[in-house]
Amino acid sequence: MKMTMACVRVSRCRSYLVAALMVNLVILLYLAFIQHTQSETGAEVKWASHQSLHNVQLSVNQAHISDESDVTVIIREYEEFDNDLVNSIVNIQKTFNKIPVVVIGDKTPYPPLQTEDIVKQRFQFVSLSGNIWHNMSSSRPEIFIKTKYVMIVPDSTSITDVTLFTQLVKILNNNSAKILAVPFKNSNTFCSPVVVNFKTWTLEYQPSKPSDKSCNNVLGDHAVFMKTDSYFQFSQPYMRPLPLSLYIQGAVKHWTAAVVKTVNLTTLTNLYQTDPRHRWQHKRNYQERQEHMYRQLGFKLVIQDSGRRQWYGCTKDTTRCFDTVINDMPEYLYDNRWTPPCCLRALRETAKHVFSILDACEARFWLEGGSLLGAARMGDIIPWDYDVDVGIYREDLNKCDYLRQCMQGSYVDESGFVWEKAIEGDFYRVQYSETNRLHVDIFPFHSRNGTMTKYTWLKSHRQDTEFPEHFLKPLSKINFAGLEVKAPNDVKGFLEFKFGPGVIENPKYPNSQDPV
Repeated sequence: MKMTMACVRVSRCRSYLVAALMVNLVILLYLAFIQHTQSETGAEVKWASHQSLHNVQLSVNQAHISDESDVTVIIREYEEFDNDLVNSIVNIQKTFNKIPVVVIGDKTPYPPLQTEDIVKQRFQFVSLSGNIWHNMSSSRPEIFIKTKYVMIVPDSTSITDVTLFTQLVKILNNNSAKILAVPFKNSNTFCSPVVVNFKTWTLEYQPSKPSDKSCNNVLGDHAVFMKTDSYFQFSQPYMRPLPLSLYIQGAVKHWTAAVVKTVNLTTLTNLYQTDPRHRWQHKRNYQERQEHMYRQLGFKLVIQDSGRRQWYGCTKDTTRCFDTVINDMPEYLYDNRWTPPCCLRALRETAKHVFSILDACEARFWLEGGSLLGAARMGDIIPWDYDVDVGIYREDLNKCDYLRQCMQGSYVDESGFVWEKAIEGDFYRVQYSETNRLHVDIFPFHSRNGTMTKYTWLKSHRQDTEFPEHFLKPLSKINFAGLEVKAPNDVKGFLEFKFGPGVIENPKYPNSQDPV
């Protein structure tokens, strides 16, 4: 009995001990769980705080990355004999992680570029001359320019400000100007307006205006920044010299440019300065490119801000600027342009020469047709006319040695003017030179019962008609091309007899009913 009771007591003690151990174990597990939960919560709070700061920094960086991804840097202005293209490209690629650089040349550089340090995936060289082994796209820079903005920089440009494009995008989008001029440090960059008169083939540089914030042409060392779609609205976006060619093409479209005052660029090295031969060659190349640009863009006369005139059209040694005239309509009229100024200059020189010869031999002559009309309207050749017309008494032809000689065949006088009998009929022609066939036509008239008539009538000249001789008795004078030239005594009456009422007051293009 005592043994039984003792065993029961031992079993009960073991049970209590096991229960106590279990309780302690549960408490320990609970405490461990609480501690683990609090650690995780603290870690989450700390991670969330760090991630928030990271996101803020990322959003700032992404603003630059976004603008950077939207810009292509173009290098077009460089010389083969002295360039810093590789360093220019590497500098840009080191400053920006995503900027593509496109170098555009007339041909593949020689000697070849050493491109080991260039990130090939963000660089493209395009030769405008193409390559017979490549397809057409290899010579088309626009194929490789896919960004929203472009920045055209000269060789040896250094860009170290990672916020540059962010600033320029903001300035451009808040400005009415189509082109931003980004100056180099210490460069005297200022506005110098140009006036483009497409109709008269003339470009004129206006006096510089350093105070202007917006104009259509900028002088001084600088790069340009603009939208890509604007850039490709130019007919010749790669024409050199840059950026001058862009400003002139923009002026035709009435675009403006603005000089950026808040940022500057720097140069990696002073090109063309150490070697006098390179300096001379660079200056010569610039002048040749400028002359080529004027001709390609269709300018025959460039007037500098000093008033100096530079001619890029025809001369005595070249052919005239237009082909044979059909139906009294020179080809330039179909392009909404007037007679090139070089042609008008040649016509004035030829007319003055003819007038002096005819005056010297005391021949009775007078301004005829459209030339007299121009004299009455403006004292000069009509802006779209292409020759000068003169009437002469037939019996006075023999008074002039030059006219007598050209009756026997073409005659070149001591000043290089060519006198000849016209193949179109019974009249005479004096040409500017043997090469340049701009001319003065001399039409012989004779009196028949008080009416002036002649043997050849030109269907293309609607004013070509007989007229009363009293208009020539006596002859008067009128101002024409800077000279006092013989003319009918009643200029207005004479012109209205030939052309119709109001012809002086209401100018019209040939074959047109619309006043000009």
